[in-house]
Amino acid sequence: MFEKIVSALNSVVWSPVLVFLLIFAGIYFSFRTGFVQVRRFKLLIRSLFAKQEAKQDGTRPRKGISSFEAFCVALSGRVGTGNIVGVATAIALGGPGSIFWMWLIAFFGASTAFVESTLSQMYKFHHHTAYRGGPFSYIEGGMKLKWFGIAFALVTIVANGILLPTVQSNGVSTALGNAFGVSPLAAGIGLAVLLALVIIGGIQGIARVASIVTPFMAFAYILLALVVIGIHIEQVPAVLSSIVTNAFGIRPVAGGILGSTIMMGVKRGIFSNEAGQGGGAIVSASADVPHPARQGFAQAFSVYVDTLLVCTATALMILCSGTYNILDAQTGEILVASAPELGGNYVGYTQAAVDSLLTGFGSQFVGIVLVFFVFTTLMAYYFYAESSIIYLFHRKSRSGGRGEKATIWALRILLLASTLFGALREADVIWQFGDIGVGLMAWINVTALLFLCPKAIAALRDYENRLKAGEKNPVFHPSEFGIESDTWEGKNKPES
Repeated sequence: MFEKIVSALNSVVWSPVLVFLLIFAGIYFSFRTGFVQVRRFKLLIRSLFAKQEAKQDGTRPRKGISSFEAFCVALSGRVGTGNIVGVATAIALGGPGSIFWMWLIAFFGASTAFVESTLSQMYKFHHHTAYRGGPFSYIEGGMKLKWFGIAFALVTIVANGILLPTVQSNGVSTALGNAFGVSPLAAGIGLAVLLALVIIGGIQGIARVASIVTPFMAFAYILLALVVIGIHIEQVPAVLSSIVTNAFGIRPVAGGILGSTIMMGVKRGIFSNEAGQGGGAIVSASADVPHPARQGFAQAFSVYVDTLLVCTATALMILCSGTYNILDAQTGEILVASAPELGGNYVGYTQAAVDSLLTGFGSQFVGIVLVFFVFTTLMAYYFYAESSIIYLFHRKSRSGGRGEKATIWALRILLLASTLFGALREADVIWQFGDIGVGLMAWINVTALLFLCPKAIAALRDYENRLKAGEKNPVFHPSEFGIESDTWEGKNKPES
């Protein structure tokens, strides 16, 4: 009964209308920004490593985290189970063609990430821990719809505090069970304990861990994937061809599941890169940068890293190694049996692919990598939910008070409990849990972005015009955009 309710709710949230809306939004934002994700590619990279500006006394301000730290926290939220297990589920339920739709949503989604992250910087607010903001703040500040901002904050708390953590812990539980025979209960408890040690330290602690762990684990994983692909290099042309042909239902099996191919590609693409979901925008608001557009560039690049690099690496490993099956999404029947012994063990597809290189050690390696991926992703989820709580209390009191602190502690307990719960449940229902969370956030956020896009475009034009005028480090002035904010004015005024 529980599974049927979850499945029915997932079908409502992820109707074809949402898929169309996400694709349309990415295309629309790409044209409105002049394809900023391509046209300004150098700035996308440079924005990551620009230093925080110094105060007049020469010290570095710590009102927020650096652009690179924000990039790493956002990337840690993106690089997780979706890159290993999510890609495998996309192939299993949508065939190789689903990868094409993941690429498409990533390319256009980079412009969506730019728009949402730029807006979150424009409407961020002060909090004693750091700058905070996100879709809830630009919905209230830009659209003047307080109830809509509150709705997004509440959905974010539920999605990132309850629904999405279950997906991450479930992936770890399955991988460690496959590799080391670890029980789901032990895996869930271990992950929850490690997570508790970090989230209590707040955003500065999360940022420090993410900035060290995330780049290292992503680089190591991609490097191994390239080696695995290399030993199957003769398969690459055929695999790339199958991705394209299956994407449009040209082959017989793909034609029968074309709807599932598109749906799974978009679902897993958004689940992985979060473009339009709003999570990256929440982290972007915490960055201490002189102009909103600069953080928009950084977050646009993180979408490329997540999907076009990490997800593609996983997909090519699985497809080149032939360690996958294609299943009927409704009945679970195997339509294409390339590795029948794996059945619907999605994480097993990736583990078996790595095992083709590291015989006898593939499962263990993927299990270890997934622990790091999931650990940092759960940190990011916590930050998204915590920022939403801070927004709700900040609206009533600048200091937050006891209510804010008590609610944050309740969130921590709830997230840890969800992590343990996800480790113990079956994968299929847990993935539907996660899809519901992603879908609800995307519905609200993308709707708001379509209305607020002109403001982000104006910020982009302002940044580009200042660069043309010779400013090496353009500074944002909110009053020029009709924004009442002491966040930017206070930051940019000289210290007395």
